[in-house]
Amino acid sequence: MKRRNVIHLLVVTLLLHSCAVPKIAYLQDMQQGETEQVLNDMDIRIRPEDKISILVNSKDLLLMGLFNLPIVSRQINTSSANYTPNQGVSGYTVNKKGDIDFPVLGAVHVAGLTREEIAAHIKDKLITGNLVKDPVVTVEFMNLTVSVLGEVIRPGRINIDKDKLTLLDALSMAGDLTVYGKRDNVLVQREENGKKVHYKVDLNSGKDLYASPVYHLQQNDVVYVEPNAVRARQSTVNGNNVRSTSFWISLASLLTTITVLIIK
Repeated sequence: MKRRNVIHLLVVTLLLHSCAVPKIAYLQDMQQGETEQVLNDMDIRIRPEDKISILVNSKDLLLMGLFNLPIVSRQINTSSANYTPNQGVSGYTVNKKGDIDFPVLGAVHVAGLTREEIAAHIKDKLITGNLVKDPVVTVEFMNLTVSVLGEVIRPGRINIDKDKLTLLDALSMAGDLTVYGKRDNVLVQREENGKKVHYKVDLNSGKDLYASPVYHLQQNDVVYVEPNAVRARQSTVNGNNVRSTSFWISLASLLTTITVLIIK
């Protein structure tokens, strides 16, 4: 009888160990009402090779036509997965010097500026040059994206359509992490001064997330969610190794059979 109880206890222990559920909660160290300062509150700033649209509105329709690029009509896929709000609108590609070639004004330096700063800069040039008295300038991003890869529901490229895009924004737009994603070791790759720099972020910790230099993402950032140990085990042939759930279930079945034979 004592031998049978020991074997039963071993079986239960093995099953509980093999079925352990990974932690999937975000911001576990944050309490209700607690505040945490974001240390890197960065707007998206334009870089060379970025593409933007600039629309100038005025009461004078002739002037509007003079300072706006033509609307391009073309057949495109307008599905929700591929649609962007600037499709059909001509844009300006920032050259290596950080300039765009704007109608009448010529070369305008925009690299390092936010959308709001570019709009204010062009508006000022139009007014001080006595070109337009009442311009309303609107600037939109066209080809700015971040990539989200790994253990998320919908991996792929995410369009940047606002001045600030957080890591949580990008992950939610990718459908959130799967249950197999490691939330304590999310990798963000960013290009800085011509070099690839890697940052690790622990989504389980609000303090770590909000203090991270990649809490606010920049264009061309790559977010990679690493698979946890459960997913890694599943990638082996049939998942049948010493650390897999199927292995322990098989072992438990064997021990149960042995127990039955001992009892008999």
